[in-house]
Amino acid sequence: MSKFTMKRFVQCALVAALIILIILYIQVPLGAARLTLRSAMPLLLGCVLAYILNLLLVRIESVWFPHSRSALVIRTRRGICILLSLICLTAIVAAVVLLVLPELRSSAEMIARDLPLALAAVQSWLIQHSDQFPSLQEWLTSLNLNWPALVERALNLLLHGATGIFNTTVSILSAVVNWVITFVIGLIFSLYLLVSKERLASQFHRLADIVLKPRVRNGVYYVLNTVHRSFSSFIVGQCVEAIILGVLCTLGMTVLRLPYAVVVGVVVGVSALIPVAGAYLGGFIGFFLLVMVNPMQALIFLIFLVVLQQVEGNLIYPRVVGGSIGLPGIWVLAVVTVGGGIMGVPGMLLGVPSAAALYRLLSDFVRRREAAEAEAAAAASETPAGDTPSSPAPSGEEPLPPSP
Repeated sequence: MSKFTMKRFVQCALVAALIILIILYIQVPLGAARLTLRSAMPLLLGCVLAYILNLLLVRIESVWFPHSRSALVIRTRRGICILLSLICLTAIVAAVVLLVLPELRSSAEMIARDLPLALAAVQSWLIQHSDQFPSLQEWLTSLNLNWPALVERALNLLLHGATGIFNTTVSILSAVVNWVITFVIGLIFSLYLLVSKERLASQFHRLADIVLKPRVRNGVYYVLNTVHRSFSSFIVGQCVEAIILGVLCTLGMTVLRLPYAVVVGVVVGVSALIPVAGAYLGGFIGFFLLVMVNPMQALIFLIFLVVLQQVEGNLIYPRVVGGSIGLPGIWVLAVVTVGGGIMGVPGMLLGVPSAAALYRLLSDFVRRREAAEAEAAAAASETPAGDTPSSPAPSGEEPLPPSP
């Protein structure tokens, strides 16, 4: 066995052993990764909050005395703009919660109150119209169901059952406290990032200049800038599109004299932040709010929302969001499907800008390669066939004489 063959054999054996070890002990690195991710969740949340707040911060700083020479304004400008960004974001979230939650609660109470009567009416209608099926009529008549008791029992089982959504009050409180602590730590970390973002960027550039070669460093900067443009364009465009859709939904429902116009408009606008699937979520919640008030109005709302979604999908979204992220619609649908299946709603939100960044990087790579090949082909076509230079002779050797 030659030395080269022995070396390849050892390499293949090492790779096979590594694959076997990964398969046998995959739970160990996965457990370590889950533990690390859970421990770093406040910091990751802080990075997300800092990125979102920075989009507001940059725009507020551009109008908050940008050319002032006052020492007091310069010293307090960053802190005041961060505070205004927090106030804007908190006001938006609070407005959505205060508008939507009370109406959802009243609708749920209405359904719990009227559902038994509706089910009893459906049973009576089936009994009256089942003459052609005597066995079905006899079975429905013999049921004698107590619908209020059944609904109450179902709700009790859902809320207090052994395998229900909420097991105990202690688990609920512990989960709430855990999320509050995580959010507070993440918020504090995001404020630190925003206050010292220029210094952190300078430190990153200095480290990259020392560690990375110029070509690699430029490639890293290019990838980071592309990802930033994709995410910022997606977030801003998606928010603008949600506002437009919510306003149009509110105005349309007002013209059609449908109830809960403002609330349903807010719900539809907020759900539009989720690409593709948000339309169905907003329509379901709006239908849920209207169906117990007037089923016919709920049906009118669904027809109106389908028309509005067609206008939004063909006119608003391509101009406001699609053009900003540069991702075709078929890839948006594919990414939302895969991302939602892997990570749920966060996967839908993160998948679209990530895919847009990857799509832009691949497009730029293909364009550069095509341009290089076109230049090479043009250079080859401009060189005459008889003027092709001969290959130089190796160093230290005499050139070969021309063939006779």
